[in-house]
Amino acid sequence: MSRTALLAMDLQQTTVTHVSPDYVPAAAAALATARAADVPVIHVALRLRAGHADAHPRNKIFGALPKHLFTADDPGAAFHPELAPVGDEIVVHKNRVSAFAGNNLRQILAAQGIDRLALAGIATSGIVLSTALEAADLDYQVTVLSDACADSDPEVHEMLLTRLLNRRVDVATTKEWAAALESAH
Repeated sequence: MSRTALLAMDLQQTTVTHVSPDYVPAAAAALATARAADVPVIHVALRLRAGHADAHPRNKIFGALPKHLFTADDPGAAFHPELAPVGDEIVVHKNRVSAFAGNNLRQILAAQGIDRLALAGIATSGIVLSTALEAADLDYQVTVLSDACADSDPEVHEMLLTRLLNRRVDVATTKEWAAALESAH
């Protein structure tokens, strides 16, 4: 039997400030849809070691970050309160762009019998793109929730959804995903 999980990715205080204010209600709707359908929600967050000992200076993204950002002590690294884990939802920390980087996410998915992933997160050009492509290569069935993903550049978001990701994975709105979940039961 196929089992789906929602990956809620980088829904942290700092990342939410880089996208439209309309994003939080859309992401909250995806979380509510998953919870109502008993779809496991796995929260993935960027967490670097103190002093960024795990961020090489040559890395254009992480090497350039100020050393206090996205550490355990950084308030901006906390989950946005409206998008935070509830109950016993799993939290996985990553140390690179992909949700699979530097953690045991694959092991968790295997242990839960999950072979379908719905993706929600910030940014479409970062964690969503990287995770979608890696998950597809790992033979997961992937659905990117177009309205529950966002990017600081809306044109890049749209281009990735309509010209790249839709060639490799499914792209659907949260409402379309909810209807598909309903029809599967």
